[in-house]
Order: sequence, then structure tokens, then C-alpha cells
Amino acid sequence: MRKAAFLVIAVIALMAAAPVAQAALVKGSTGQVLASSATSVKSGGIVIVSGSHFDETVGIYLGYCVVPKKGAAPTPCGGGINKAGIGDASFWISSNPPPYGVGLAKEFLPGGRFKESIKISRMIGKFDCTKVKCAITVRADHLRSDDRSYDLFIPITIKK
Repeated sequence: MRKAAFLVIAVIALMAAAPVAQAALVKGSTGQVLASSATSVKSGGIVIVSGSHFDETVGIYLGYCVVPKKGAAPTPCGGGINKAGIGDASFWISSNPPPYGVGLAKEFLPGGRFKESIKISRMIGKFDCTKVKCAITVRADHLRSDDRSYDLFIPITIKK
């Protein structure tokens, strides 16, 4: 009985001391949903980002970017897409890319869904995300680069 009581107290103490990662969810104007496993992350940490109900006929860029002025596209962004179509902080997701994008863009899962791991860094180029606002972002891909109606943002705070 004494061991069980000690175990319960130890578990409660660990739970109270453990930092809780704050998840976030935002909804877009056409019903799309963007979710992040955390909003406060140490530099070098990974955030699991998922989306659902996206229009599969419109390609998107998912990335970790500096928050732009209102009405501007999210940029600059971390990561980048290499010739293998992968990055650690940005992804091109499209179920109907142009011929040059086949094999580079990841297809949406049924229901306009995706799930990716994004690496968070303190710096995006010359921008320090402890001094400027940075976020997990979604925007229409380069085929609709001026269309801001697909923009979604989940602000990220860099933990020390």
C-alpha cells in the first residue's frame, strides 16, 4: 500500500513538472483545418502538422515562415524543397501538379488531408524568430501565388 501511494505521488509530481506542449488548430474560410502538435518549441524541435478538408484541386505550400505583413505571402520560409521534393521545414502538397512537379509535390490524402513533421529553427535566413513573428503557414502554391484566401497561420514561440 505504501509503495502504491508513493508511486501515485511520484506520477503526479512528474505530470505537474512536465512542460505541456500547447497544440493549436485554425480553420480556413472554405472549411480547411490546419493543426499543430505544439506552439512553443525549442529550436531544432519537431512539430507534427496536419491538415484536412483542403481543396485537392489547389496545390499548397506548408512551411515554417516569417509572418508577413497583412495581404502578403508568407516569406521567407525555412527549409526549402530539394530535387527529391522534400524539405525539413517546407512541403509542396498537390494532387495535380504541373508535369515538372510530378514526383516533387506530395499528394493530398483522401479528404484533402496531409500530415508532416516540420523542423523549427530559431533563425529563418537572417530573421530571428525570438524577435520577429514566425509561424507554421499554408498558402496556395505558385500556380495561385497571388491568392491569399488559402493563407493560414499558427504562430510558433521559440522556447529557451
